[in-house]
Amino acid sequence: MGLCLLVYSLGQRALRQALDSAKQTIHNQVDKPTATPTMRWVFQCFMSIHLVTIANVKQIANLTDERRWILQFLGAPCRKYYLLT
Repeated sequence: MGLCLLVYSLGQRALRQALDSAKQTIHNQVDKPTATPTMRWVFQCFMSIHLVTIANVKQIANLTDERRWILQFLGAPCRKYYLLT
């Protein structure tokens, strides 16, 4: 449990630092811009994304512009996970 909390905290800190250095924000639960989002909210935003394979071609379903915006602050491994690199 302690390791999970550490990973959660480090991810949240990295996201907030990336937002701060870029002087950008993302929308929170009530659709207001925030530079200090929680990872819980970010995880909830990504819950409805699915990997779809049709004729051996992988595609990501429900990857909206807002989710792509958030992904740019999460780093290259996250973008690769969602087939964006």
